[in-house]
Amino acid sequence: MNGEIITLLDEIIEDRKLSSSEKSYVKSLLEQGDKKLIEKLREESEELISALQEENDTKEKLIHEAADLWFHVLVLLASRDLKGEDIIKELKKRLGTSGLIEKASRD
Repeated sequence: MNGEIITLLDEIIEDRKLSSSEKSYVKSLLEQGDKKLIEKLREESEELISALQEENDTKEKLIHEAADLWFHVLVLLASRDLKGEDIIKELKKRLGTSGLIEKASRD
């Protein structure tokens, strides 16, 4: 159930890759290349961080900003022919492994 939305978004993003940039925000981002995708990811990250730092921001604002960030990560992954499902698989592999041990295995 939890991964269903990621799979659905993966499918929608793949479909948008075949669309025109006049009709698809995703396609317009992809056509602008890595520089734009990275810029957009940075922007969305900063918006989430700003929301976290604001005392008055609501849970809804945090959820909104986190969703924007996740979506743009999925678009960036799609630009490299990866899917959100690939990340889900990696997270599942790590379940039950201490974060400290997992990090040490990469060093």
